[in-house]
Amino acid sequence: MLWAALLPDSLPADPQPRTEALDALATWCLQFTPRVAVLEALLPCPAVVMELEQSVRLFGGKRRLVERVREECPDLGVRQLSWAPTSLAALAVARAGLSNGFAKPLVQLLDALPIETLTQVAAHQATLARLGCRTLGQVRALPRGGLSRRFDAQLLATLDQAYGLRPETYPWAQLPETFRARLELMARVEHAPAMMFGARRLMLQMAGWLMARRSGVTAFTLRWCHDAMRARTAGDGGELTVRTAQATRDTEHLMRLLAEHLGKVELLAPVGDLELLATEVQSLEEKSLSMLPEARQSGESLALVLERIAARFGPDRVLRPVILEDHRLEWMCRWRPAPEPAPRARCRTVDVPQPTFILPKPLRLATQANRPIYQGVLQLLAGPHRVEGGWWDRTTQEGEEGEGGQETTRQASRDYWVAVSEHAGVLWIFQMRLAQDETAWFLHGTFA
Repeated sequence: MLWAALLPDSLPADPQPRTEALDALATWCLQFTPRVAVLEALLPCPAVVMELEQSVRLFGGKRRLVERVREECPDLGVRQLSWAPTSLAALAVARAGLSNGFAKPLVQLLDALPIETLTQVAAHQATLARLGCRTLGQVRALPRGGLSRRFDAQLLATLDQAYGLRPETYPWAQLPETFRARLELMARVEHAPAMMFGARRLMLQMAGWLMARRSGVTAFTLRWCHDAMRARTAGDGGELTVRTAQATRDTEHLMRLLAEHLGKVELLAPVGDLELLATEVQSLEEKSLSMLPEARQSGESLALVLERIAARFGPDRVLRPVILEDHRLEWMCRWRPAPEPAPRARCRTVDVPQPTFILPKPLRLATQANRPIYQGVLQLLAGPHRVEGGWWDRTTQEGEEGEGGQETTRQASRDYWVAVSEHAGVLWIFQMRLAQDETAWFLHGTFA
């Protein structure tokens, strides 16, 4: 079996915040395995243990799993991480300041540890010391009958569980339905970007919760509470909601977005507490792994880059094209803010030629003997292709003084042709009916 024990650092002294901090660490651990338990929460040296044997293959092997836990846990305030075949053995190894509980045989490893590493044994330290016992091995060397009569049954049960002679059962931690975590900062913060250090710890906890739920977040809220010694006009605190275009649990991307938003925040008073909430959560479709090696992507995707730039300069200043299902050429593409979610509807393919470039406004052409002219008389190659629609697309035109706008529609009724010019190349033109049965030709686009 592969057990891990995590010893947190600088826990609050009050029972309620202390329990919340341990539960938050246990929630982060649930992304690796559902068998997570909090041990001795109210004692001086509590711990969170998790059984990882069944998750080794899921995370690509024991080495990769161990490396991932080791890399992420320091940011959560874990001061010691240890591994062993049993949970109590991992706990004893961690309290002894060691990491690898597989370096020696389990009996040889535990026999050399002091009795203070197991709480149920340390409770009888004074009596055991008078018997000359300083290590767990010396306690185990005493007659079991005498130990069971002189001490409580929990001492022998703890030793048997640590040495793997008795099964271990715990009330396993449950994954909460919603994510909400608080953190008391080590020092008062006067500038908003300085909250990033504490926010990162909360973000890692949220990423673990999202991983366990196989979900991603599209909006999260960071709240801060002002110090008690503040001006009355400052208020109790503030909050900031960050939204993403698509569901994600990428911690680095979410931290970059939060940094851009916090750079624009001015605190009214020093901040002492932070709170992070996952306000909008969506299921995240998992990608199936290939049996063949895949090309590794370097850098961020375009969507993540646009989202981060929009957070810095404003959503209305970073636009991206969105293709819509519209037969009118100038309305097939709309420019929308980059952070907005893209429409899910897929546009149907058009089986007629489409120009490479279109003019901002169609150019009316002269005619000669009812034939359009543009750098010479045009020769019609293909067409006509009728485009008719837009009665639903209504717009308001303002009057001369900016008031009393009149509502009109962008109705279009055109016959498109592919034409060729001796000097201008292949063009995209259309013929449109005007008033009194008159017609006119317009240049709308060119082919590369």
